[in-house]
Amino acid sequence: MSFDEVRRITDSRVLAAMAHPLRRRLMDVLKVHGPSTATSLAATTGQAIGNVSHHLRVLGDCGLLEEAPELARDRRERWWRLVSRGIQWSSGDFRDDPATAAVADAAESLNLDHHVQQVRSWFAAGDEERAVWRDRTFAMDNWLQLTPDELRQLGEEINDVLERWRRKPAPHDGQERQTVFVFSYGVPGQP
Repeated sequence: MSFDEVRRITDSRVLAAMAHPLRRRLMDVLKVHGPSTATSLAATTGQAIGNVSHHLRVLGDCGLLEEAPELARDRRERWWRLVSRGIQWSSGDFRDDPATAAVADAAESLNLDHHVQQVRSWFAAGDEERAVWRDRTFAMDNWLQLTPDELRQLGEEINDVLERWRRKPAPHDGQERQTVFVFSYGVPGQP
């Protein structure tokens, strides 16, 4: 698997490992900032180095992270990087066993909590920080009439747009760019 591929998770142990809030955050930091050491990740997340090291090893044991020894300056320094740029799973892959179904349900719930918390953190930011972005952030929702296949197709089209922007090289135009979190969900529902 190359880094640019999205890894599909079908093992409930891997799903449970990545669903842990700190592990999820560590993976996000590595996705945004690239390979890092436990010391740097501890500083970024406000966690103890030993705690971060433990969670990095768990993610490594599950094949979600790997060591990057070529980045180390000496034998004691350990660098970590993501194995793939993204992960995905389907709760349908875990329905054969009630225990694995419960893991998938919990992972989906924690994932939604994680996404919503990212947006809530923005709304809790100070006025000065938000002033630059005022009237530039967006939120949207729609009620559509779709078949399951049409919903899948819509999701693929939205993902294609996001992927195009992810791959777009940042121009060297002197403008400051910040990390922006974008997420979308499409689920059946009733108004």
